[in-house]
Amino acid sequence: MKDLRCIGCGALLQTENKELSGYTPKSALEKGLETGELYCQRCFRLRHYNEIADVEMTDEDFLRLLNELGTTDALVVNVIDIFDFNGSVIPGLHRFVQSNDVLLVGNKKDVLPHSVGTGKLTQWLKERAHEEGLRPVDVVLTSAFNQNDVRNLMKKIDEYRKGRDVYVVGVTNVGKSSLINSIIKIATGEEEVITTSRFPGTTLDKIEIPLDEDSFLIDTPGIIHRHQMAHYLGKKDLKLISPSKEIKPVTYQLNPDQTLFLGGLARFDYIKGEKQGFTAYFARDLKLHRTKLEGASEFYQKHVGGILTPPQADEVANFPKLRRVEFSIKEKTDLVFSGLGWIRMAQPGVVACWVPEGVDVLVRKSII
Repeated sequence: MKDLRCIGCGALLQTENKELSGYTPKSALEKGLETGELYCQRCFRLRHYNEIADVEMTDEDFLRLLNELGTTDALVVNVIDIFDFNGSVIPGLHRFVQSNDVLLVGNKKDVLPHSVGTGKLTQWLKERAHEEGLRPVDVVLTSAFNQNDVRNLMKKIDEYRKGRDVYVVGVTNVGKSSLINSIIKIATGEEEVITTSRFPGTTLDKIEIPLDEDSFLIDTPGIIHRHQMAHYLGKKDLKLISPSKEIKPVTYQLNPDQTLFLGGLARFDYIKGEKQGFTAYFARDLKLHRTKLEGASEFYQKHVGGILTPPQADEVANFPKLRRVEFSIKEKTDLVFSGLGWIRMAQPGVVACWVPEGVDVLVRKSII
């Protein structure tokens, strides 16, 4: 096995871990040994179903890829998750792209309430990008599941690439692969097109999709953002916190000394201020629980994995401890639980947010 490599992407073949590169089922490996066509599952699905899936990257791979961006003349398409902007930003990207143009793509616009105006959201994303040092040539809002959105993105890419290659970059869980799969589907017109020569895997860490005779759209692996909530959850729980439909905000009237639990993943304490409404923006399947601040820690220890889920009961032992961050709020503000959602606070007050150790919590100008 140690000498067997995928002829599509060069990955070392293995049959143990579906999440790692080079995975292929044992039955497929045996058939491949007979036919001489040894493909990993990722390349097989790419060739036969036009489906692109992320592979894992080490920090070293990540730096090598980012450095490559600055040595080529290309358009960089940076896909971020509108629902989790801060958790989907690539730290220091502006330094690596150097003089290359960046097209910022805000994906998953379909999960935000329809009341959010496109113009206001686009301006909001541009302001946040500037804070990160990025100066995108344009900001495009899209949903990978809306053909009109995808077609508009394709037009924008063609407009700004000016004959150059296009690198598509993004952290894990932003929907980058779904977006590229939608582009491929529209471009080919058929889901079942055999893509043996059309979309070859060129190396372990990227796939080149021809745009014309001289240039490619280059899909890169999802980059791991160390502060995402997703890295602490199993697949079942990840589905619960990742909105697939328009989120429905829920407003809680809280007095000081009250607490909101966000499942068992995080906690929000209202410490000081006048009674006011706090609007929660989270996936519909994430259950929120209101209780008194006094005794909240004991309540958590007793019920995490039970009425406070996720995490599931059998995962509580491995779930990080919650850390407390206090904020004094002066104006309308979003308190963001990275990778989970946010709570909008309209009036002044003092609050505390509890998140797993390693996960970010921050305040920002209200998006809505």
